[in-house]
Amino acid sequence: MILSATSHIVIPAQLDAVPGVALEIEQFMKAAGFSDQQVLDMQLAVEEAITNTIRHGYCGSPGTITIHGEAGPDLLTVEITDHAPAFNPLCTPDPDITLSLEKRETGGLGVYLIRRVTDTVEYRYELGKNILTLTKKK
Repeated sequence: MILSATSHIVIPAQLDAVPGVALEIEQFMKAAGFSDQQVLDMQLAVEEAITNTIRHGYCGSPGTITIHGEAGPDLLTVEITDHAPAFNPLCTPDPDITLSLEKRETGGLGVYLIRRVTDTVEYRYELGKNILTLTKKK
């Protein structure tokens, strides 16, 4: 059993970098003993977070996103850091999922999904960086 393991990657703020992050998360979490469902949940959360950062934070401007993971015996923590303008995604209200598909706006489910598939989500802005921390329990 792994007592503690870390993973650290830096990607360009480009959508074509996202699939590589999903693969890294899968390999890292599997090695740390997380279930297939837990891996899928964290892949979804991280992909949504970095895709939103690329599209809405950097808006096509060059930049980087750092993804740092740490797995302990019972918990995975993933910290996503970027230098895009300050934005707290946790201030985004949940969408009204009771509306029919025809009445819903396109998009807007990313932060909602992140909240649903992780155990905790925290945000802070420090030294010119957005820092989003996601946790998943075994």
